[in-house]
Amino acid sequence: MSLALTVFLVAWIAGLIGTFVPVVPATLIIFVGTVAATWIDGFQWYDWLWLGGVGVVTVLISLVDNVTSGWGARRFGGSKSAMWGAVIGSVAGIFLPFGLVLGPLGGAFLAEIAVERRSLPDAARAAWGTLLGLLAGIAAKFFLHVLIGLVEIARLVWF
Repeated sequence: MSLALTVFLVAWIAGLIGTFVPVVPATLIIFVGTVAATWIDGFQWYDWLWLGGVGVVTVLISLVDNVTSGWGARRFGGSKSAMWGAVIGSVAGIFLPFGLVLGPLGGAFLAEIAVERRSLPDAARAAWGTLLGLLAGIAAKFFLHVLIGLVEIARLVWF
């Protein structure tokens, strides 16, 4: 196994694990691993095209969480306060058992009740939508991280 492949695998695995931790920039870690592996492997002129494509995909993947959380909140009647509550809850949830699930759910719920003055059923519906959107975003990010990793491994092994 080459050094470039080893460096990328370490970054990729760290990024895959980081996908499930809200404050870890998992996509950026994978991108940096791709750049490092390309540099170690002997940078060629056509690598700019690959890195440019991976860079664009990296930016798009980074937007997935925000788009899906917002979609989930809006789809189930949530407000912008619910979205912000979910984000704050995600960060606070790092320190709690099951915080990835309970943090955004609780944050959106509390924001709907405290800030928007919604009824309990409406707040619960908005919180549920935010949670579903967040989980859909995490699943999409994980899938895309796996896909980028498999393509990069193939590139390092066969090209």
